[in-house]
Amino acid sequence: MGSGKTTVGILLARQLAWRFEDLDARIEEQTGLTVSALYERKGEPAFRQIEREQLEAALGRAAESGEPFVLALGGGTYAQPGVIEWLRDFGAIVIWIDSPVELLLARCATMNNRPLFRDEASFRELLALRLPFYQQADHRVDGNDDPARVVERILALPPFARRLPNFGEELATGGQK
Repeated sequence: MGSGKTTVGILLARQLAWRFEDLDARIEEQTGLTVSALYERKGEPAFRQIEREQLEAALGRAAESGEPFVLALGGGTYAQPGVIEWLRDFGAIVIWIDSPVELLLARCATMNNRPLFRDEASFRELLALRLPFYQQADHRVDGNDDPARVVERILALPPFARRLPNFGEELATGGQK
C-alpha cells in the first residue's frame, strides 16, 4: 500500500511495450464500486473473493492471448492463501517494490482511498503481517526513489535486462531516440 505499484507498473509496461492492468481498477470496473466502498458495504472477505476472481480472470486472459502484461496487485493480494503458488504456476515474475515505512505512511496519509489505512500503528502492524509474503517475491527492488529510477532497477533485473540492452537511454529519452 503506497509503494507506487500503479505508477511504476504503468511506466514499466510502457518501457516493455506491454499491456498494463491494475487489479484494483479491474475490481472497481467489475463491481461498479470503489475499493473503499466495496470494503465498507461488503467487508474484506467479500473484497478478497472478488480480488481472487479478478486475478484469475486476468491470468486466464493472458494465458489465452499469450500477450505479456504488467499487473499491479493490491497491497494485500500477494498475502492471500494460495496466491504465491498460483502466480508461480502461471510463470509470473513477481517484483516487490520495497519502500521505507515512513515513505509509505507519508503517501497513504494523504490518500482517502485506502480502506485498510486507519493510523500509523495499524499500518505498521499490517505491513509486518504482510512482510513475510512480500519477501517471497522473485525480486525485490528499492522503491525509495523517483518511479522512473524504480523502473530502471526493474529493467536491470535478469528477466528484463536481456530484452532491453539500452533501457537507460530509452528511459532518459522517453523511448525516443
